[in-house]
Amino acid sequence: MRLLRYRSKGKEFPGALDQAGQVRDLSGLIDDLNAGNLREIVDRLSNACIEDLPKASEVEGYSTPVAGIGKLIGIGLNYVDHARESGAEPPAEPICFMKATSAISGPHDPIQIPPGSEKLDWEVELGVVIGKTAKRVSEDEAMGHVLGYTIVNDVSERSHQLECGGQWMKGKSADSFAPIGPWLVTADEVEDPQTLRLTLAVNNRTYQDGTTADMIFNVRHIVSYLSQFMTLHPGDVICTGTPAGVGMGQEPPTYLKAGDVVRLEIEGLGQQEQKLVPAE
Repeated sequence: MRLLRYRSKGKEFPGALDQAGQVRDLSGLIDDLNAGNLREIVDRLSNACIEDLPKASEVEGYSTPVAGIGKLIGIGLNYVDHARESGAEPPAEPICFMKATSAISGPHDPIQIPPGSEKLDWEVELGVVIGKTAKRVSEDEAMGHVLGYTIVNDVSERSHQLECGGQWMKGKSADSFAPIGPWLVTADEVEDPQTLRLTLAVNNRTYQDGTTADMIFNVRHIVSYLSQFMTLHPGDVICTGTPAGVGMGQEPPTYLKAGDVVRLEIEGLGQQEQKLVPAE
């Protein structure tokens, strides 16, 4: 299933895409796509015929596909080529950081440029959505805790991330720095999460064009690894790293500015598009 939350008349509603790509309304079956009971919701929807549900009317856009995300966890330098363009050695263990959940926004919402921003960057990433509580699980068990996948733009202000001391989260957590969606694609629809093409373009110029096959640490390892240090709960989202081609790695470095348009795509997971605007 391709699950989503759409906006209409100032409200948000749960929905799903049918085979023709039309939005079907799920509000007659569920209240919302809530993080805490995602697995139960998907199990309930598995018996429904999406094509028989009413078409959504007056779809004005998409929100994040999961409501009430509890944790948004990033994995840094998880592609060899990106580590090298960043001037770093590929890590021996996953580099983990948190993004504030207040950074979460819809897949087509504007990216707000915070005051003082000098080096605003992009990162297309495969997002892994947890569906079943994972606590110290093995790699063999890990995929049973994954509900599905989505797209995340791990927007990063590099001067705040790398030049202000302390942890990366300062450059990762401004409002609008985590567009998620447009869909939550359930795991049964993704044959192998390690064979997906990821692309990102700015103003129609492609900068990132990679594949999840090049991850240093694959999804199975990441879920198991994180679960040794923290309990992963339904609805938690893991951003699994980005391939080469970020603005920081260009010659000369290229950063986002007001008016720019960023477009992201991951094979089978849909597209995002955001315009850069000054923060309110």
